[in-house]
Amino acid sequence: MRKVTLAAAAVIAASVSTAQAADMGYYRSNAPYTVNQPLNAFSWAGPYLGGNLGYSWGNVTNNITKPSGFSGGLQGGYNWQSGNIVFGLEGDIQFSTADDTFAQYKFSNPWFGTGRGRIGYAMNDVLIYATGGLAFGQLKGQNVFASESHSSAGWTVGAGAEFAFAPKLSAKVEYLYMSLSTSNFFITGMPNGYNAGLVRAGINYHF
Repeated sequence: MRKVTLAAAAVIAASVSTAQAADMGYYRSNAPYTVNQPLNAFSWAGPYLGGNLGYSWGNVTNNITKPSGFSGGLQGGYNWQSGNIVFGLEGDIQFSTADDTFAQYKFSNPWFGTGRGRIGYAMNDVLIYATGGLAFGQLKGQNVFASESHSSAGWTVGAGAEFAFAPKLSAKVEYLYMSLSTSNFFITGMPNGYNAGLVRAGINYHF
């Protein structure tokens, strides 16, 4: 009788073990496959608005003065992104302290602005870009007897780098070369324009 009981227990144990093994195989084969997903890359697409500070240096055509000084202003734009390629439009308006005096003449560039296209390559939170387009601004001339101002348009080209340091914030460093077309100045009797280089740093908020 004892042998029969032991044999029955062995059969039951074997059956339970087989069932458990089958169940484990079933769940193992049907368990979902998961991987750790990397953090999403920073998206440069969309509108942004920010401010900047910089320094410009240049020269007045047909005159020996070389206006230079600090500048500051606002910029805003919109980016589109396709993979690593980022392209967009940006506009800015700047107030400037650039001026210079030589002999009887003083020339200054009180304000300027640009409207540009941008195209760049994004490496997650770093964007390297080239830019170019329209420039506009004012050139003011003075001598001991009179002063006059002319606003004109021209062109600008440059390059820069932008770094995203928060989910909606980025910082940038940028160089632009700007050329404003000449206007006939009564005080000099000649056409005078303004060419300048500009280095500036800024911060953008991305909406």
